[in-house]
Amino acid sequence: MNLPIYQTDPATATRYLFFTGKGGVGKTSLSCATALKLAEAGKRVLLVSTDPASNLDEVLETHLTNAPTAIVGVPGLDAMNIDPVEAAAAYRERLIGPMRGLLPEAALRNMEEQLSGSCTVEIAAFDEFTALIGNPEAAKNYDHVVFDTAPTGHTLRLMSLAKAWDQFLDNSTSGSSCLGPLAGLDKQRAIYEATVHTLADATATTLVLVSRPQSAALNEAQRTSGELRALGVGNQCLVINGVFETNCPEDVTALALQRRGMAAIEAADAFINSLPTSIVPLRPVNILGVQGLRLLLASGSCAIAKPLPNGWSPPEMESLEDLVADIERQGNGVIMTMGKGGVGKTTVAAAIAVMLAKRGHSVHLSTTDPAAHVAQTLAGQVPGLTLSKIDPAAETAAYQEEVMTAQGAAMDAAGRSLLEEDLRSPCTEEIAVFRAFAREVGQGTNRFVVLDTAPTGHTLLLLDASEAYQRELERQARSTQPEEVLKLLERLRDPTFTRILLVTLPEATPVHEAAELQDDLRRARIEPFAWLINQSLLHSGSCDPLLQGREASERRYLSEVVAKHATRTAWLPWQSEEPTGPEALARLAVSNLKPAIPTRKP
Repeated sequence: MNLPIYQTDPATATRYLFFTGKGGVGKTSLSCATALKLAEAGKRVLLVSTDPASNLDEVLETHLTNAPTAIVGVPGLDAMNIDPVEAAAAYRERLIGPMRGLLPEAALRNMEEQLSGSCTVEIAAFDEFTALIGNPEAAKNYDHVVFDTAPTGHTLRLMSLAKAWDQFLDNSTSGSSCLGPLAGLDKQRAIYEATVHTLADATATTLVLVSRPQSAALNEAQRTSGELRALGVGNQCLVINGVFETNCPEDVTALALQRRGMAAIEAADAFINSLPTSIVPLRPVNILGVQGLRLLLASGSCAIAKPLPNGWSPPEMESLEDLVADIERQGNGVIMTMGKGGVGKTTVAAAIAVMLAKRGHSVHLSTTDPAAHVAQTLAGQVPGLTLSKIDPAAETAAYQEEVMTAQGAAMDAAGRSLLEEDLRSPCTEEIAVFRAFAREVGQGTNRFVVLDTAPTGHTLLLLDASEAYQRELERQARSTQPEEVLKLLERLRDPTFTRILLVTLPEATPVHEAAELQDDLRRARIEPFAWLINQSLLHSGSCDPLLQGREASERRYLSEVVAKHATRTAWLPWQSEEPTGPEALARLAVSNLKPAIPTRKP
């Protein structure tokens, strides 16, 4: 492999750098390390997270807000999180504040209610994002603005909104939208237009596609590259993070890890050669703090952890088979896999669906992830198992047609025109996807439904949408609501109907993000069924020093999950082959606390 090591060149770096890719590929670590390198070269840098489930705080070991915060020990580097909830509160106040004292309290409360939905949260966060790009004053004190974006599907949505809202404002004649009076949005027109222009300007913007040496991650990077080019974002490069080559040729675990990575890279050869590509070697420790970030992009060899110490016993954990046996007893219901992007939610969801189908149950496997690859993971037919994907474009078109048929028939031409215009709002997609989610959950009344959800932040926005959806129906005077929508929260809160499985890796950020997700679910009176720790090197028996270091670092997180976070914990070992296809997925059921593969060549 002759790919160069990824380096940041301050002399040629564009003003705006976006890091995007599949969840769990290392976008946050690489964006932070890049910002650090630029700052250490004397540049003034603003690092921004657009992820609703940002973990910038943990990686930088600094408490961040929605205002720039200086990073201690790194002169010239500031960082911030675009908090969707805080952004929405500020957005509402910008629209309603000038009305206080002029309108009755009842009217103000009605406006606040109208602006309290998920659409407002999305557009408010989008406004913060576009202001940093399209408003020359917003980041004028910085040489570079580095964006750590949400996983791919959410990022594509964020970038496409610049064109979507710009076009909606151009074509709207009614003066209102699901966000209230368009005057508040129209003021942003110049910023939206400037954002579209800047994203398409190769001298101003670079899109860094981040991947792992894994087929799914590289395939998603390729799809994302094409979709972003269609949006006009053409200045792209690829960074393959976590590339591993062993120095222990008799170690079967190490050789299998190396082989999997090389095979994925070779299979994506045409894509890799189509744009500038570099690699970042796998490191022996989790990347946290400024020193860890310097280690990530170090040009020389890294200090390797010492061999595993004795005297530690793994905590008591179950197998995935134990969880499925318990789920099976109910005979029907919904199983949802949740967690940070890249932890293996899709694989676990597919494995559960295959296991239940092979035991004779009727099972439906679906996904709410805009960038899902369920079909590729399943890669085969299983009797009793059906498969679907919530397609935002298809759901939006069907929803628009349904509303026009139900309500447009009784309207005159002018009324139909206004209704059509209202339904062209980008917010309509959120409503349509939410309806589809509720519909999939409703199917669990007579079969098993397994839902592979989007990464954490996007999933929480979806779960939050129930009340917002009802308000949107009332605003548009739609009198009927599907039964599955009315019963959605009741079903999600019923532990005998819905079982939520929090999937994590034995690493700091995935564990802590899952813990925060659990807190959010509990505030919504939804109790997780169990945690599953995926891709663990525990008991691998590797003699490779780097893998020994990674196994040693796992121990604290295995213990933390069992002792502090989970009421029930299952465990899956790292697999020598990617678990793709029904038979490989079914084999995950019998994984237990024993070495997953031989540790030495015979």
